[in-house]
Amino acid sequence: MSHPLRALAALALGVGLVLPGAAAQAAPQSPAHHPSASFADVLDLQGVPSVALPGDPATDVNPIGVFADQGAWHAYALPKVGDTASYGAFTGPLYIAQEYPWWLSKGISHLTLSENGKPIDLASATSPVFTSLPGMLQQSFDVDGLHVVMQLRYASNRTSLVQAFVSNTTGRHRSVSAGWTGSLLRPDTEPEKSAPSLHATSTGISVGFAKVRQTWDYLTDGTEKFQVTHAEPVTTSVSGDAYTTSLKAPLRLSPHGQQALTWTESYTFTGADYAAEQPVIAKTLHAPSSVVAADERRWRGYVAAAVRGVPASQQASAVKSVETLTTNWRSAAGSVLHDGVTPSISNKWFSGFWAWDTWKQAVGTAVFDPSLAESQIQSMFDYQVTAANPQGRPQDAGMIPDCIFYNDPAQGGGNWNERNSKPPLAAWAVWSVFQRNGDVDFLREMYPKLVAYHDWWYRNRDHNNDGLAEYGATVDPQNVTAEDKRQAAAWESGMDDAPRFDATLGAGVVDNTDSAGKVVGYSLTQESVDLNSYLAAEDGVLAQMASLLGHHTDAAHYRSEQASVAKAVQQKMYDPATGWFYDASLTTGQPLTARGRGIEGAIPLWAGIATPSQAAAVQQKLMSPTEFDTQLPFPTVAASSPYYDPKGYWRGAVWMDQAYFALEGLRRYGYTADATALTNKLRANAEGLTGNGPLAENYDSATGGAMNSRGFSWSASLLLELDHQH
Repeated sequence: MSHPLRALAALALGVGLVLPGAAAQAAPQSPAHHPSASFADVLDLQGVPSVALPGDPATDVNPIGVFADQGAWHAYALPKVGDTASYGAFTGPLYIAQEYPWWLSKGISHLTLSENGKPIDLASATSPVFTSLPGMLQQSFDVDGLHVVMQLRYASNRTSLVQAFVSNTTGRHRSVSAGWTGSLLRPDTEPEKSAPSLHATSTGISVGFAKVRQTWDYLTDGTEKFQVTHAEPVTTSVSGDAYTTSLKAPLRLSPHGQQALTWTESYTFTGADYAAEQPVIAKTLHAPSSVVAADERRWRGYVAAAVRGVPASQQASAVKSVETLTTNWRSAAGSVLHDGVTPSISNKWFSGFWAWDTWKQAVGTAVFDPSLAESQIQSMFDYQVTAANPQGRPQDAGMIPDCIFYNDPAQGGGNWNERNSKPPLAAWAVWSVFQRNGDVDFLREMYPKLVAYHDWWYRNRDHNNDGLAEYGATVDPQNVTAEDKRQAAAWESGMDDAPRFDATLGAGVVDNTDSAGKVVGYSLTQESVDLNSYLAAEDGVLAQMASLLGHHTDAAHYRSEQASVAKAVQQKMYDPATGWFYDASLTTGQPLTARGRGIEGAIPLWAGIATPSQAAAVQQKLMSPTEFDTQLPFPTVAASSPYYDPKGYWRGAVWMDQAYFALEGLRRYGYTADATALTNKLRANAEGLTGNGPLAENYDSATGGAMNSRGFSWSASLLLELDHQH
């Protein structure tokens, strides 16, 4: 994607890196006077790690909330009030070793001050205030007649800008020496333990990284670099894993005067990446006020868009959603060719792009940054399979892989997955973005790709050619046994461990063959109600796109296909005796009621393909405390099911996407008061939707407790979309 700040490299040509001093800086605003002061600390971003590995190895989740922006691959936090040893440093950075997050330091740039050769002890500071604001981290404190304000924001997708404003609160002239210290946090085990190496430079420090190819823990190519670059002349010495940087000239502070210190912290992956970033750094250090002004303009726009039309009581959660999505934003790097949004920077396994996460995330991101929403969608379609695919997979032409990462399989990436796709919501995402920005060119670019993806489902996932598709698996080296294929098919649904996909309850797989009898893929032995509802919804969206683009024959085809799928879902997948929609058996054609009711049975309402009487029956179940109106509404499995577990991943936990689809379905069929009541209950009872806690991956339906990953993107996206729908 393009972004104004990413043009800095072009603007900065010819600007040297060694600067005589900081440009004059205006006094920083206090949090109370910041333009977005009412949204200070909507997320708790305080904490300092003790070891390099983020979080508990048992959960793979980092408990310290972090801030990143502009698609950077490194992030920071604030110290806690009372952790006096950390005053004067921003926590981190947390850097992503291509696919895995690690802490580089407790605080790589720890400010030091002294006067007349005597150190000023920042640990004795008073009035410490550590604040996160939209687009910025800030800390302030008073010490020995000085008031210090430090701010961190992002200048580009590789560089953060840090400034320290030192004010003299006395009536006398002062000469204060300034410097920085920091040390590395090394991983505990080899070879990653020896990967980082600390070096002094003429403008600060750099950290190099050795080549390490630990597929499941740490990936570097030996070209990665983290660098701290100061605007003012400095000298640096390194001793082992620690360094000391000193400002060459003291800060001359007049009575009640102020001086600013400015530096950047950059994380790059390749030599070309590093070279391209140097003029960006130079421009930032030469004119930090311009960077700050541009950043604040962008964030004012983000916040204004996020809260526009949103009730005052929900505006903080709307801004929290924006901050969550921007922190999870990663720019193009390695095999990732467009900017996109990862599920969660706080989870070890989630620094990649997933297809159906992307579709949902784009819908919410479009509220405040439609160009980033477009880029997310493009990032997945960069790897759409074509008939000319070099891997020789013509049968999968049109397919979108499950997930992509920095490393594709040829580069040793273990997380990249093409064993399956993900539910088809791409056209809905594209149309949602178009409704926000009216970008017809984007619609024209995506339409043929969306058609190819839609056609793939019916060509490769309709085992009996009856117009109803099944989740399944691809012909892939990792799909060998029947269990491999069943697992991949469950992943393709996105509802990985839902009871309806249990082998013990009868879920199996069958081969799909072409006209010559060649196996081209595999299908579950059931036609899934959510999949076919999504496909019907996509038919409707493709018809609208086709009409707008002048493809009238296509539009008529998709309207006809939608009507046909809707009728089939109504007749084959609805059980009048229990008043719910279910997957249907490939063998008998009957609803699989014995596997219990799942939230997927509400998707026909979201798609608008249920009859009014069917919708009324589903509404009764959604409003029943013994079914889906639990303490936190919309468990993925009904409370009445023998397989219900309120903490179960897809077996009773609440996911924000399924809640969103159910709520929109209720509204679509006129149950507005019910939808409002359930929305209010969801907001009140889900941990983190109010207060400063993170938005979670999913929630305990019996208590509302947050579970699994923190700062989860599709929760943020669809909560933001809910804010703006109603």
